[in-house]
Amino acid sequence: MSTPTSLTALALTCSLSPSPTESSTQVLTDQVLDALGKHGVAGESIRVVDLDVKPGVEKDMGDGDAWPGIREKLLAADILVLATPTWMGNMSSVAQRVLERLDAELSETDDEGRLETFGKVALAVVVGNEDGGHAITASLFQGLNDVGFTVPANGGVYWNGEAMTTTDYKDLAETPEAVASTLATMSANAAHLAALLKEAGYPPA
Repeated sequence: MSTPTSLTALALTCSLSPSPTESSTQVLTDQVLDALGKHGVAGESIRVVDLDVKPGVEKDMGDGDAWPGIREKLLAADILVLATPTWMGNMSSVAQRVLERLDAELSETDDEGRLETFGKVALAVVVGNEDGGHAITASLFQGLNDVGFTVPANGGVYWNGEAMTTTDYKDLAETPEAVASTLATMSANAAHLAALLKEAGYPPA
């Protein structure tokens, strides 16, 4: 299935491993972008740890802060993919920082009081070989919705490997069927919802 509306996606990969280090989070993120591509969505991925994203809750924290450049791309995209590994049962510190920087969007509205993120779709991606997939996805959904993003049905995908083992997602010979099925559903739903919101956005309150 494809959407008649031209759509774009920005993936923020919140691995703790800088490029070009292999990353399970990057592998699953790339699969999400590939799945979206089947619906005509052009995607771009940024590994956030490669850039100097300052701590804070403002649009621009100054002194070489890389967030303003990321934010420009984020606001130009129709779909945001926020991807994180699982560490000690929680999202990465990089993903937490992204959510903190997105807090600045709460004060950015148009002339009718709507957040600039209204009309944009968000997807959550979580990967790790320990428990935490559901809890992290819930936290991402809530945080992204708080700052104006819309989450489609089945808007998250995660993979939890066997606990206390060294097998990572990037080590798998093939994509597990459950993950592949979820990728197909979430990408179709995200493209569909993003097209609808682009054609007819939210009304002012």
